[in-house]
Amino acid sequence: MVNLLDVIDTYDSDEACRELLVDLRWPGGIACPRCGSLGISTLTKRPVYDCNDCRYQFSVTAGTIMHDSHLPLRKWFIAIYLMCESKKGVSALQLKRTLGVAYQTAWHLCHRIREAMANDPLEGPTLFGVVEVDETLVGGKKRGKGHGYRGNKFWVAGAIQRDGQVRLERVPNVRRRTLHGFIERTVRDEAEAIYTDELASYLGIGDDETRHETVNHSADEWVVGDVHTNSIEGVWSLFKRSLMGSFHKVSMKHIDRYLSELEWRFNNRDNERIFADALRRIVTTDKLTYADLVADEAA
Repeated sequence: MVNLLDVIDTYDSDEACRELLVDLRWPGGIACPRCGSLGISTLTKRPVYDCNDCRYQFSVTAGTIMHDSHLPLRKWFIAIYLMCESKKGVSALQLKRTLGVAYQTAWHLCHRIREAMANDPLEGPTLFGVVEVDETLVGGKKRGKGHGYRGNKFWVAGAIQRDGQVRLERVPNVRRRTLHGFIERTVRDEAEAIYTDELASYLGIGDDETRHETVNHSADEWVVGDVHTNSIEGVWSLFKRSLMGSFHKVSMKHIDRYLSELEWRFNNRDNERIFADALRRIVTTDKLTYADLVADEAA
């Protein structure tokens, strides 16, 4: 398994980083991102390729999350490694200090990496076996408002397969239609069982193939035999410790990327190739400009 010193020693130059990115982006040989041609020439004075057919010139980072970045690739590699391996995440302020860059650069860097970690929305339901489903309210206090104020809070739904993957999604509310829709998007029809708490919105999610069982938290009932939601509640605990300990404040505009980061790291917790897999996503994910990132910024 790769550690931080391995990353620093092995990829100690942009040339070494670039060689790995080329292998990850084009395992079958360098191809023109515009026309797909394999007839490619390499410019001698710059790390740029020239398509012999359409004459398009491009680099290994062109059109990817790294597009137009002036940050050295070795700093990208260190940032990606730290975000993959830090259980509670790494703040932009911490990366600013670690990499010696401006805060704006570190913040943009973090969000671009999170963007690459996101699940493919067309992937469809992935969870099977025994699945726990729960919801939680995320957000901090607001000065001058009581504990019942929810203007700066939002709901997140989560589903986790026992000893498997987790899926997280920001939802507008916890009504029946909303939560049933989330379950349909994340849990396969052939799942053995779905365990939830007593929230009435979950009624009706079971069928002949998938049984639905609950625990009544309001009556201090937490475990009934094999039925509990402790696994997904552990994910909520990890997420909220990340918000309080690392990020401190997260806007609704960007919460989806933080959820993607947690999903990616949790689902790859036993993956010894998590760093290489993250890099593969980096070079196969479309660019995210700073202008797009801050457009219509939420308070």
